[in-house]
Amino acid sequence: MKQLRTTGIVLSRTDFGEADRILTMLTPDYGKLRLMAKGVRRAKSKLAGGIELFSVSDITFIEGRGEIGTLISTRLKRHYGGIVKDLHRVQLGYELIKILNRATEDEPEPEYFDLLEQAFVALDDVEIDTGLAQLWFQAQLLKLAGHAPNLSSDTGGQKLAADQAYNFDTDAMAFAPHPQGPYKAGHIKFLRLVFSDNNPEGLSRVEGHDNLAANLLPLVETARGAYIGRN
Repeated sequence: MKQLRTTGIVLSRTDFGEADRILTMLTPDYGKLRLMAKGVRRAKSKLAGGIELFSVSDITFIEGRGEIGTLISTRLKRHYGGIVKDLHRVQLGYELIKILNRATEDEPEPEYFDLLEQAFVALDDVEIDTGLAQLWFQAQLLKLAGHAPNLSSDTGGQKLAADQAYNFDTDAMAFAPHPQGPYKAGHIKFLRLVFSDNNPEGLSRVEGHDNLAANLLPLVETARGAYIGRN
């Protein structure tokens, strides 16, 4: 049978039998793959080193006649080892993987692979606040799913004003004017940067980014939960 090659990130692992494991892997070329890694739980398995969590690997596989193919070989391309040195970053990494796995179908666009790898890059960098990484990831997930908020005008169609306070209307995915609203011009300006093409490293250079991210994370989490499912 024809052997296929691609790059993959492990989304989930399920033990099978005495030494095998079924992997769900995200790839830029074939979407999600479910692959049987035979004997991978044995101490001398040649596959084990190339399917670490929080890693990107080159893989070779054979498509199965059913839903599950067979993993033939692996080669570790990059391991984001900084993540596993911090329990909080590990937990957040698991959470982001779980969110993306549930939010995507079997054939997601390659941009989802890029998003997850960039999330690993951010979590691997101890200089980047984890709240910022989480905010950015969920915002980009909303954007990829076609649910980015309206950051130009309010729920009444008026241009967002610098001297106005706002609530956020999840149903409308827009800000609604309110005298005691928690969101001001600075929040909206930062949110525009988050939903643009900036990466977490670039966003970390914004003054006060940690407080802004903490204030905006509940908004983005609620929107993500409403439109693309909770983790």
